[in-house]
Amino acid sequence: MLILTIINRLFELYSLALVIYVLMSWFPNAQQSRFGQLLGRFCQPYLDFFDRFIPPIGGISFSPIVALIALQFIQNGLVLVVSMFF
Repeated sequence: MLILTIINRLFELYSLALVIYVLMSWFPNAQQSRFGQLLGRFCQPYLDFFDRFIPPIGGISFSPIVALIALQFIQNGLVLVVSMFF
């Protein structure tokens, strides 16, 4: 099914973008680069949603992990719904 493949690839691409964006926070000025700013436009709004509910513990934010898990649940639910119709 082409539509399921497209949905899965888009979610995988966004998950990869989230991981890269989060890893960029470990390097000084990486998120301020052009690439970091581009990723920030796509990733930061989604991550901000989880930052409101999950406070950092010891200066380490665990919200990206929860965001990735939530993205997997959303992906699985969307694939299930689409597969019921096609």
